[in-house]
Amino acid sequence: MENRAELVEQTGEDSKQISQEQNDNAVACKKALWIFGYGSLCWNPGFEYQQAVTGYVKGFSRRFYQGNTTHRGTESQPGRVATLVEDEEGITWGKAFQVSAEDKAALPYLSTRECQLGGYKIFTVNFYPRPILSPTNNNYITGEKRDALMYIAVPENRHWLGEAPLLDIAKQILQCRGPSGTNVEYLLRLADFMRDEIPEALDDHLFSLERLVRNLAAEMKVCLKSMMGEVEKQELPLQDAKPVASSFQFASRVPEKKLRCVNM
Repeated sequence: MENRAELVEQTGEDSKQISQEQNDNAVACKKALWIFGYGSLCWNPGFEYQQAVTGYVKGFSRRFYQGNTTHRGTESQPGRVATLVEDEEGITWGKAFQVSAEDKAALPYLSTRECQLGGYKIFTVNFYPRPILSPTNNNYITGEKRDALMYIAVPENRHWLGEAPLLDIAKQILQCRGPSGTNVEYLLRLADFMRDEIPEALDDHLFSLERLVRNLAAEMKVCLKSMMGEVEKQELPLQDAKPVASSFQFASRVPEKKLRCVNM
């Protein structure tokens, strides 16, 4: 992949890369923006939005090929997180968030979280809302496609890990953790989102990794609940509880209340 931006544009009108300058200028745009998430943004966007819509993008498949050293891993032991790879027949499901024109915080926040720390680049893409069943005639209503910003890690970035046997990827995910939590939490929460929000969607790569991680954890007698940060409160002695200083890493925590998406 010698020229990622050129290759993406060859897939048609569905997507193209945009520059950081264009992204910054978009903050001052007078109309609302849509941001498409297919990884941790699905279950923890970390920014305010007006509405959220489940749906998909065409021409890409989700893969755990991107390394991560700032949230789910370290420099010495990088974790693996999701990116998208070009696939003519591919469809990737996720969630798009509408950000108001007056919002001056979302895009700078995502620039730090995804680009500066994560190694991702910004693309525009055609987002297709999930079809909904009409209550009157049992036919599916297809929402209008819309432009959305999307963050993709490409092989040229310094965190890129690339393809590997699924078992090796699963072992790496099980072993890694970073300031935001375990790599396992990232994987399982994404799989849970897909099952809960879009049960009809297919993603062999994601769900195969989930099965492997769960099987490995069972063999090694690893407690997945603790890796997901779900240790019951009574297990932590009151005298050992310490206040947590606020930091940028709040972005990777799970909100207490699950947000419902609006299907359009």
